[in-house]
Amino acid sequence: MSLSHLSEQELIRREKLAKLQEAGIDPYPAPLYPVTHYSVDIKEQYTEETKEQFAAVCVAGRIMSINDKGKVFFIKVQDSKGIIQLYVKRDELYPGEDKSGWDALVKHGLDLGDFIGATGYAFITKTGETSIHTQTLTLLAKSLKPLPVTKRDEEGNVFDAVTDPEFRYRQRYADLVINPEVKKTFEQRTKLINTIRDFLNAQGALEVDTPVLQSIPGGAAARPFVTHHNALDIPFYLRIANELYLKRLIVGGFDWVYEFSRNFRNEGMDRTHNPEFTVLEWYTAYKDYFWMMEITEQLMEQIAIALHGTTDVTVGDKTISFKAPFKRISIYDAIRENTGIDVSEMEEDALRRTCRELKIDVPNNIGKGKLIDELFSASSEHTFIQPSFIIDYPVEMSPLTKKHRSKAGLVERFELMVNGKEIANAYSELNDPIDQRERFEEQVKLMERGDDEAMFIDHDFLRALEYGMPPTSGIGIGIDRLCMLMTNQASIQDVLLFPQMRPEKQG
Repeated sequence: MSLSHLSEQELIRREKLAKLQEAGIDPYPAPLYPVTHYSVDIKEQYTEETKEQFAAVCVAGRIMSINDKGKVFFIKVQDSKGIIQLYVKRDELYPGEDKSGWDALVKHGLDLGDFIGATGYAFITKTGETSIHTQTLTLLAKSLKPLPVTKRDEEGNVFDAVTDPEFRYRQRYADLVINPEVKKTFEQRTKLINTIRDFLNAQGALEVDTPVLQSIPGGAAARPFVTHHNALDIPFYLRIANELYLKRLIVGGFDWVYEFSRNFRNEGMDRTHNPEFTVLEWYTAYKDYFWMMEITEQLMEQIAIALHGTTDVTVGDKTISFKAPFKRISIYDAIRENTGIDVSEMEEDALRRTCRELKIDVPNNIGKGKLIDELFSASSEHTFIQPSFIIDYPVEMSPLTKKHRSKAGLVERFELMVNGKEIANAYSELNDPIDQRERFEEQVKLMERGDDEAMFIDHDFLRALEYGMPPTSGIGIGIDRLCMLMTNQASIQDVLLFPQMRPEKQG
């Protein structure tokens, strides 16, 4: 294999690799290594009174700094919880006359980024740093590529971190090493999801799985990804939503089901959109959207407290309160408050003219529902910083939603807006199969006009509704956007371990 593409540092590391092997040192030994302690636990718990508990420790991690003092090395090792210093003395590690092992491994074999393991005992150095007096040192994995340069203080704290997003998102594995604080965001993400799961399980909800590959992309107005099933010789779609399958389960007799759904939409990418994303959806029989607003408030309060110990969450330069109750306002009132225009009685042509008067660019092939959506998005959405329920949408915007019980032309739907972005979308679900078929047929007409986000007709779902679905309320919560809020991240890429990116140029 040609090595011409390697940097000088990469070539030097390969030379070290060969010399280690010549000295009989395996640079990639068998994986079992009996770690007993983590860096943070030792540094936080070691005292004169507890030192007997740390008289024999075994740690492992990645080398982040090497301080060569000749016959003594101070090596900072980073494990999954933090950084600890190893005190490595030549004559204790190799007490005999033969120092070739010291020269081959410690003096000339180690680099920043290598994984090593060490056994020994904890103590405090003359400078007051809790460290490990090393008795054995083992190379666990040789790093052949240098880590990007970053500066740290004596405690290992980063003060000149690598911030280039192209590098960080594309090489997340390196980002996590050199910017260890990034791990906290993803630990918080997992805590957020576990909090939701515990909340729902305590309410008696049942977690389920539904298909990702679907013959009909249903449950949302979005452009799908298309693939091909070779054995059946038919097109399949990556799911854009799991709504229709979860409703089938309500038809089948479950009272409350939920799923953390990986969804895919063949649309643009920006700071709040990734083509692959996570949504929580749940559906509950015998409930409506009023009940759903109340339980959503409870859930948001619980998430904020679990992650921050309070219902007040810092997002950028704002403090957002998730203390219930949240504001409630109709979508028409929201548009009127922000534009001074009442669009509630407007038909399609008037709505299109209004959009143009407000300098909102809209395609010619979208209908009334999409026009109102564009009006709200452009004029009003960004104004809702504190948690707010936008309620009572026009029927044209909501083909899967039950008609409002008292307001003609509207449906029982809400969207939860926080910090100017939609976090959740919920309905009193449409369970009239005849009405649902008519709504689907209206979507087909929009598709024929060129709206590639209009819904397909799902005949099997209609058949399920004909068996009867009880009154039901459902919700979808964007986990990625919620995580952005709760961890104070401005970009969706910062809450996805591996966000979608353009293919990397080779050569």
